[in-house]
Amino acid sequence: MSDLPIIQKTYDLIKWYVPILNRLPRDHKFLLGNRIITELYNLLDILIIARYAKQKLAHLELLNSKLDILRYQTRLLLEFNLIKTERYEYAQKLLNDIGIDLGGWIKQQKIKTNIPGD
Repeated sequence: MSDLPIIQKTYDLIKWYVPILNRLPRDHKFLLGNRIITELYNLLDILIIARYAKQKLAHLELLNSKLDILRYQTRLLLEFNLIKTERYEYAQKLLNDIGIDLGGWIKQQKIKTNIPGD
C-alpha cells in the first residue's frame, strides 16, 4: 500500500519527534510532551480516516487547527529551553511541509466539491 505523501510525512514526524519528547524532563514530559504526542497520533489518525472518507473536507479542515496547536506546543518547548533551536527549526519545517500538503489537499477537495476558496 502506498501512502499519500502527507501521511508519510506525518508518520516520519512521529518517528522522529516521539523519542525526543519521551526524553523531556519529568515535569514537562507528562503534560506538554504527552499532549504533543497525543496530537501527533490524532493528526495521523484523522489523515488516514480522511483518506478513505467520502466527505474528506470536514476532516481536513479540522486538521488545520490541530497543526497550529502542534506549532505552538513545539514553540513552547523552545521557549522553555527543552529542545535545541536546531530541533525546533527542523520540527517546524516538518510541520510546515505537512501544512502545505494539507492546504493543497483542502484546495483540491474544494475544487472537487465546487466550494469557493478562501
